[in-house]
Amino acid sequence: MNNQQRQNFTRMKTYRPYHSRFDPCPSIGVKYYSTPPQLYMGFQPPNLPQFSPQEALKKGTLWKALWDPYHNPYKKREGG
Repeated sequence: MNNQQRQNFTRMKTYRPYHSRFDPCPSIGVKYYSTPPQLYMGFQPPNLPQFSPQEALKKGTLWKALWDPYHNPYKKREGG
């Protein structure tokens, strides 16, 4: 990946559903979806850093590279 691709990379993707001018319903606007980290790993490299067993149970994965926290894009951020 070059620097331009890294700069534009994000796991949270967006799209705008098609809305006809003849559609009687209001436009939905922008929709968001998250892509999991394993989509961007061709294979699992050896010696990946691991969470402790207790932390892994909380996070849902043993490997730090495969953990992806969810941030709700529809929720207003506090202070902003």
